[in-house]
Amino acid sequence: MDKVYIFDTTLRDGEQSPGATMNIDEKLEVAKQLARLRVDIIEAGFPIASPGDFEAVNLIAREVGTADGPVIAGLARASKKDIDRAWEAVRDAAKPRIHTFLATSDIHLKHKLRMTREQCVAQVKETVAYAKSLCDDVEFSPEDAGRSDPEFLYVVLEAAIKAGATTINIPDTVGYTTPWEFGALIEGIIANTPGAKDVIVSVHCHNDLGLATANTMAGLMAGARQAEVTVNGIGERAGNTSLEEVAMALYTRPQFFNLRTDIDTTQIMRSSRMVTAFTGMQVQPNKAIVGANAFAHEAGIHQDGVLKNPLTYEIMKPETVGLSSSELVLGKHSGRHAFSNRLQEMGYTDLSQEALNLAFQRFKKLADKKKVVSEADIEAIIADELYQPQEVWKLEHIQIVSGTGTKPTATVELTGPDDKTYTDADIGTGPVDAIYKAINRVVGVPNVLTEFAVNAVTEGIDAVGEVTIRVQPTNGESGNGKVNPQTGIARQRTFSGHGANTDILVASARAYMSALNKLLNYRSRQ
Repeated sequence: MDKVYIFDTTLRDGEQSPGATMNIDEKLEVAKQLARLRVDIIEAGFPIASPGDFEAVNLIAREVGTADGPVIAGLARASKKDIDRAWEAVRDAAKPRIHTFLATSDIHLKHKLRMTREQCVAQVKETVAYAKSLCDDVEFSPEDAGRSDPEFLYVVLEAAIKAGATTINIPDTVGYTTPWEFGALIEGIIANTPGAKDVIVSVHCHNDLGLATANTMAGLMAGARQAEVTVNGIGERAGNTSLEEVAMALYTRPQFFNLRTDIDTTQIMRSSRMVTAFTGMQVQPNKAIVGANAFAHEAGIHQDGVLKNPLTYEIMKPETVGLSSSELVLGKHSGRHAFSNRLQEMGYTDLSQEALNLAFQRFKKLADKKKVVSEADIEAIIADELYQPQEVWKLEHIQIVSGTGTKPTATVELTGPDDKTYTDADIGTGPVDAIYKAINRVVGVPNVLTEFAVNAVTEGIDAVGEVTIRVQPTNGESGNGKVNPQTGIARQRTFSGHGANTDILVASARAYMSALNKLLNYRSRQ
């Protein structure tokens, strides 16, 4: 079977989702997990977009871009300044790649770039050749290819290949095409572009019409051999093609597609949950492969069939994507060895002794409150304990008074960066509002809460609750956000926080502290 190269752009296109900003440490952890997942190429960021993006790409190139690791790519517009910055960021990787792009649709040429087709071709020739002079591995993308004139695309792509591009990527930038159109576009490019059969043809699809994965599969069937994807399908607007959907479609239907990837599918769930924890973007329950309901059955007919033979209603085994087929039975009498064993089975093979001890302590506290600790509970513990930012302020204790006829009041005790303990209290419209106001009185970071979401990890009254929030600073720090290269306008920076606990108010406080610590860590780096 032909191999399909998996080009993951979670850290670049995925991070462009509103509110999905990750800090440098989080990006590095995601990159390491993508390497465990065995993606072929990691697009680590857009180095010229911000100093933080450059630093993250460079760090990933040095620490993840090893000889036996993935290719590390940096994105650049078709300009020498961008290309220089991208090369500077990725050059320390054992296998670096420069990915440069220029729009080719008449809409973009006229209204955004204000250039003619002839000028477009000339710029592609010049900039791709310049990138090639720096780096052997060069990818070129004609932005908005889905709405470009195919005959003009053949000319542009021929120029890029002659200038040295080793991969030509065809983006459906605005998610406009249908599978039939996109498949025909790829077929036409391979058949009519001189040199196309000597390079890798790639596809990059967006999900504005809900067709990203379908379009990607159509492109692969038409001869493309690289798929550009993101974990959980995150990305601009409605998102990108989901890595997990492409990988499992090829894994599940090998006789139909006759294509394969090198993806370690057992790392899919871990990757999904890590990205969820870091970005604060929850996966919808009915999401394919990684949604909470993807392997759940409630209808009596379905349950009866699955009990008799899982193949009746499951086309994939849960274990294939990193889930356990049976419920994990661990309780307060379970020891460290059993807990460590189960973490190994769940894919957490690289935890340090300190991380294992932290997770075990949280597990024992939870086991005192619940008769049975499920695998989902343990995943929540891992996300809450290990994926938290460096603590500038640490939550020690909270106490809440709330009820009918009572003004909700919260008292908090925090340890500050000077190792001193601070206590304060406040009144709110509800218990969570009171907690956040009390924390604000101590920490003193002006911000506005833009999102608050609560999710029960498991069923039952003793379920662990996960809280995800997003905050934005209100002291004029918007200019510190990433600059949109197209408009030159700084985006409003958003910081997400995550907390998990059987007490939803404690989870809410932990989530808020997580977001504030991210904000403070960001300020410190600036």
